[in-house]
Amino acid sequence: MESRKRLLFIIEVAMLSALAFLLDLVSGIIGNFWPQGGNISLAMIPIFILSFRWGLKGGLLSGLLLGLLQVTIGKSVVTYPLQGFIDYFLAFSLVGMAGIFAKQVRDGLNNKKKNAVILYITLGTFIGCLLRLSAHVLSGVYFFAHYAPKNTPVWAFSIGYNSSYMIPTFIVGAVVTSLIVLTAPRLVLRKI
Repeated sequence: MESRKRLLFIIEVAMLSALAFLLDLVSGIIGNFWPQGGNISLAMIPIFILSFRWGLKGGLLSGLLLGLLQVTIGKSVVTYPLQGFIDYFLAFSLVGMAGIFAKQVRDGLNNKKKNAVILYITLGTFIGCLLRLSAHVLSGVYFFAHYAPKNTPVWAFSIGYNSSYMIPTFIVGAVVTSLIVLTAPRLVLRKI
């Protein structure tokens, strides 16, 4: 039974990481308004679903795989190796921290507590987005400071720039993930 569970985990992580990458490509085509990268993206939704289904291990691994796919075959902006690590591998892995609320989301679904499910999905997506934002802000301060307008503090510029796409991404991610999970709870509740 344990090997079956492990195989299911690997298959789901691979499939939803690939879906996240495809959603990221589509989001980049539709909503790429930021000159130094970043967009309002749906790519984190599969990571959130995996986070609530498998907990931290599923979320962190799928985020890492999304970052790897973006760097290897996507449209990544890598100017320095450390910057690439922070903006892609670290930032997207941190999205998987939403999985700290996996048990609460599953318990809410099992007990038919819709408001609790929405609350914990929102908290999870907020934490995942906040941690991703923090990674991008850090990268912006150290690697993209030259884009800050004259007399603008670099931290303020980086926070403002990265928040301009991360806040809408959080809102879209929380709403869409809540709708998907409430409509199809089997995506989060596993029988194995």
